[in-house]
Amino acid sequence: MKNKQRARFLSVKAVAEELDYEVSTIRTWVSERRIPHVRAGRVIRIPADALDKFIREHTIPAAER
Repeated sequence: MKNKQRARFLSVKAVAEELDYEVSTIRTWVSERRIPHVRAGRVIRIPADALDKFIREHTIPAAER
């Protein structure tokens, strides 16, 4: 049997702290479906790999000189 690795999930607060944004901004992104998330009742969790992907996709490279 293959060893499956479980996804790590972050709270909205943890994502806000990681990005140095307000919690309300992350909640807006969730409501607009701009970032993948899991909702169980009122609890919202964001997969850590989705946050990593979000950061990669929104990173602007430095200009070459």
